[in-house]
Amino acid sequence: MQENVLSMSSYEKYSEHNNLQRIRNIGISAHIDSGKTTLTERILFYTGRIDEMHEVKGKDNVGAVMDSMELERQRGITIQSAATYTLWKQHNINIIDTPGHVDFTVEVERALRVLDGAVLVLCAVGGVQSQTLTVNRQMKRYNVPCIAFINKLDRQGANPTRVLSQLRSKLAHNAAFLQLPIGLESSTTGIVDLVCRKALYFEGVFGEVVREDEVPATMRLECEERRQELIEHVSNVDDTLGELFLGEITLLGELFLEEKTPTESDLKAAIRRSCLRRMFTPVLLGTALKNKGVQPLLDAVLDYLPNPGEVNNFALREIGREETEKVVLDSARDGRAPFLGLAFKLEAGRYGQLTYLRCYQGVLRKGDNIFNTRTSKKVRIARLVRLHSSEMEDVSEVYSGDIFALFGVDCASGDTFVTDPKLNLSMESIFVPDPVVSMSINPANSKDRDNFSKAVARFTKEDPTFQFFYDDDNKETIRMEREYGCPVILGKPKVSFRETLTSPCTFDFLHKKQSGGSGQFARVTGILEPLPAHQNTQLEFVDETIGTNIPKQFIPGIEKGFRLMAQKGLLSGHKLSGLKFRLLDGAHHIVDSSELAFNLATQGAIKQVFENGNWQILEPVMAVEVTAPEEFQGAIIGHLNKRHGILTGTDGNDGWFTLYAE
Repeated sequence: MQENVLSMSSYEKYSEHNNLQRIRNIGISAHIDSGKTTLTERILFYTGRIDEMHEVKGKDNVGAVMDSMELERQRGITIQSAATYTLWKQHNINIIDTPGHVDFTVEVERALRVLDGAVLVLCAVGGVQSQTLTVNRQMKRYNVPCIAFINKLDRQGANPTRVLSQLRSKLAHNAAFLQLPIGLESSTTGIVDLVCRKALYFEGVFGEVVREDEVPATMRLECEERRQELIEHVSNVDDTLGELFLGEITLLGELFLEEKTPTESDLKAAIRRSCLRRMFTPVLLGTALKNKGVQPLLDAVLDYLPNPGEVNNFALREIGREETEKVVLDSARDGRAPFLGLAFKLEAGRYGQLTYLRCYQGVLRKGDNIFNTRTSKKVRIARLVRLHSSEMEDVSEVYSGDIFALFGVDCASGDTFVTDPKLNLSMESIFVPDPVVSMSINPANSKDRDNFSKAVARFTKEDPTFQFFYDDDNKETIRMEREYGCPVILGKPKVSFRETLTSPCTFDFLHKKQSGGSGQFARVTGILEPLPAHQNTQLEFVDETIGTNIPKQFIPGIEKGFRLMAQKGLLSGHKLSGLKFRLLDGAHHIVDSSELAFNLATQGAIKQVFENGNWQILEPVMAVEVTAPEEFQGAIIGHLNKRHGILTGTDGNDGWFTLYAE
């Protein structure tokens, strides 16, 4: 039996809005160089979305469709998440290809926030690697069901069985093979489908013809053993699930206990139920580069990953100042519910700012007005586009479950848009960890300051992990050079020291300026003393005056003067910290005293303490929390000791450990 894959896709049909059951929003995530972009390229080719395939770093220098940035094609890596859509067996599939480098983790985070399912790509040689662990944590955070695809079966040293055991041990997945390889490394010829007990061979120039055949005689015993293992793994979780939710459906667990053999449809239904609840991970095999195993993966996306209606999406409604309630969104594609969408990514395109959105509820049409719930700004929709990497296709309307883009919308990542502002709803934003590394950056030439400012403003808006500020401590401020023609000088990270007193120091300062007319008169008396060690990052101001020697309206001026002088210390010019300013007494003049006079008197008092006090420089200590697999504990402790770190505690759980150090 032969099946010509390319005939299954027609883009005339795509403009018809399929019902909810025929839509899949998926992401392709993995460790670097596991073959995500190559796999996406094959998917687009087999579904008829592109006419020819190009390798990520091929000899033709064209590069993969999904790597549209010049830097991506040059390096052969994915930097930004690229969105596309395609059609497979009358199902619309929206695909986001994400980066594997740890540097671009936020791109994966943004993609998973708006997806319903994911394909976790693993290398048959490398197996579960560091970034695989990060991606797995992100999928868990957003409760995204996934199927695993073990790629690169053609590589020397490929061992899918070892990768499966790592999936179970390192990622704690209840996983089992749905397929077995027919040969490995250079002798890979096809795969065996354990669910329907058939061998699949990929023929034609580009593997576009899938031929079904009998399972090879030499593999029949292993096929039955692995199928039985699959049934056991699924029945362990499907039994409980069925009793709770699916009273009428034939349960795989019951069939297994009664020693009946489940049918192909029973097994598929049970795998789907278990996968949707993240209780089971189906494992598929193939080699995208050699055009094997991609079409069955597409079938598995339809069979086992959820449609938008099978995922509960929530918005938050404010009911008090700090209280919110969760509201379940209506995923129906009938357009009756009011529109609600989330902006999950911003990009500067050829025609201005491009904003990627996911529609969670209702319908949005060209010409509609939408409101940003954060800023309350109204935006009229002049153009709606669907994306295919860097190319765009105009559409007149989008429905719940669609991923699309808008032009000229002023917003930030994580903003919620609605057509009815009275809804008072907003989506939870994307989880973004705080930055841990800061560096100074300067334009190499003063004439480039305009481009420098534009680039910084754009990156700050596009990338939630990029934070920019002018550092008063250090007086200073890759893609800038490439996209804005602005070469920059990247400085070494500088240490922000602090200055403090070692012992209390008294002050008594009179500020007097009387030369006819309204003058200035103020006197401040008190003590500047160090705070306890646990408060050495703080500044405190305490008014301990009794009586009316200093009228209360002048106290804010004294505090302002103290905090102004704390911006620059005596020894190195760094900020003061860990100090308590105790105002004990003073004097004022009925006419000449003012808030400004007391401000200046306080500045004079601090200068007095600079001269008379015992000052020292404080070096910052970073509190570090390191989480890693147990086998690396010794190496990490060694690295921390080498950096003069002091261990303050340890913790361990499920093959992982956490170190706390300073």
